[in-house]
Amino acid sequence: MATAKRTAPSKKPAAKAAKNGKPISSAKQVKPSSIGGVAKRRAQAARVIERLKADYPGATCALENETPFELLIATILSAQCTDARVNMVTPELFKKWPDAEAMAEAPPKALEKVIQSTGFYHNKAKNIKAASQALVERHDGEIPKDLDALVALPGVGRKTANVVLGTAFRMATGVVVDTHVTRLSKRLGLTEHTDAVKIEQDLMEIVPQGEWVDFSHRLIFHGRQICIARKPKCPECSMKSFCPKIGVESVTS
Repeated sequence: MATAKRTAPSKKPAAKAAKNGKPISSAKQVKPSSIGGVAKRRAQAARVIERLKADYPGATCALENETPFELLIATILSAQCTDARVNMVTPELFKKWPDAEAMAEAPPKALEKVIQSTGFYHNKAKNIKAASQALVERHDGEIPKDLDALVALPGVGRKTANVVLGTAFRMATGVVVDTHVTRLSKRLGLTEHTDAVKIEQDLMEIVPQGEWVDFSHRLIFHGRQICIARKPKCPECSMKSFCPKIGVESVTS
């Protein structure tokens, strides 16, 4: 997005923009971009990628799994829950129901009891069972290597599909945008959006496709270790020399 040129203030009140026939208040008018156009953001992304590669060369998905099916279920469970908590739950879960066929037949109450500590367990159990049934009915119990087929499963959105395809099959179908990627992309000046879909679109535009999978893993690692939500450890950050720290109000000294 090109930076708008500044103009001298008018003596007359500025006319309010209209949308759907209704005026928009000045408070809601879109401000000029503070992060520059695509070329500037792409150059910033290149610097970020270089530092992340050096800092987290072996970063991968933190959800423990042995099969693509286990990764799918673990990712569904990770919604509004830490990966650490999910990793505490999945050993028992997969011991009881190790594949799509078994999970599809899991008694709902028994399933809910096992995953209860991950939160929202009623909906998660419902989605896990329904997704497993759909896998059996549509894909012979196997995880499809196709984004559209995955997002068609109950409880599976684009983020979950990208995690599975990128981690299990090394398929760069998109950029995984979780809370860490959302926060860091804004702070680093890679996007000015807060909506996950728009953030992903911005990142896909400036990050080379071959980097999409590892970029997300590394950015998440950095978000957990250094660029934490409250009081990020900016003095310890390897990107402090070129990070604009957008939205950062206080740091850990």
